[in-house]
Amino acid sequence: MSEKSRLARALAGGNKLVAYLTCGDPSIDTTVDLVIALARAGASAVELGIPFSDPSADGPAIQRAMERALGRGTSLRSVLDVTRRVRHAGCDVPIVLFGYYNPIFVYGASRFARDAAEAGADATLVVDLPVDEIHELLGPARAAGLKVVPLLAPTSTPARIARVGSIGAPFVYYVSVTGITGAALAAQSDVERRVQEIRAQVSCPIAVGFGIATPDDARAIGRFADAVVVGSAIVRVIEENPGRETLSVTALASSLSEALVKGV
Repeated sequence: MSEKSRLARALAGGNKLVAYLTCGDPSIDTTVDLVIALARAGASAVELGIPFSDPSADGPAIQRAMERALGRGTSLRSVLDVTRRVRHAGCDVPIVLFGYYNPIFVYGASRFARDAAEAGADATLVVDLPVDEIHELLGPARAAGLKVVPLLAPTSTPARIARVGSIGAPFVYYVSVTGITGAALAAQSDVERRVQEIRAQVSCPIAVGFGIATPDDARAIGRFADAVVVGSAIVRVIEENPGRETLSVTALASSLSEALVKGV
């Protein structure tokens, strides 16, 4: 099955949950279990975070998760290994490798794209690689069959939105606040207005992230976005429930997915 058909099927129809995990937190083995559990709980795609020592776009919860993962020796190779293990377990949920450009640059963009596609990843999202510089990764990714997911923010200009619309992304990630992950959700009316402006210029689904933590948040944003991205809330649940990570994450993801379905 091609990654394009998998992502297209997963995101079709709107009201989808995209869940974020920091790979290696609390362990590599548990991360494999968590990806599979999220898929079973209703997540339509999973963002698998590549730990990095300077996660400038992330708030305290994900910063702590990355510190824990790095302290246990988690690397980019570990993230690829988790992806392979999820696929070998028969889990078909789309996986987006999510992170910063430095580890990819050191690994080599072409090598990363080939190895990520071979491992079974569907796409990559690089927080600090703006659309003006995305060609550094876009060419190698296209050659390997790996999609690249661009970011847009409240400050994105119409020209930048148009450029994003031209790259053939599987979806666009709209960052709802000009801040770090885990920040409070922006005013719903402002987010909705910006999503509609973006929708006028792009044809792919639009996922909204940053600040979505509860089923009520998910339901509200899901009324106008194609997908909601939840990261910090999931990472906090993992941190606060040692030894019960899978059960706790399953409960949260199920409540978020149910809220999206009922919010239609």
